[in-house]
Amino acid sequence: MSSQPDWATYIAQMEQILALELDDARRAELLTQFNRIAAMADPLMALPLDDRLEVAGVFHP
Repeated sequence: MSSQPDWATYIAQMEQILALELDDARRAELLTQFNRIAAMADPLMALPLDDRLEVAGVFHP
């Protein structure tokens, strides 16, 4: 089982990197949305893939 990311720290870091100033209400809403998205992605991320399955296409010129 994977550990859940610390979304509050991620949001704070992105605020600094992107030079944003979010108020507490917006920060709380982002935290809610990130947690929702992570919960929706969990079942997909837990899906086992066949070892022979290519994860992504490779372009060869």
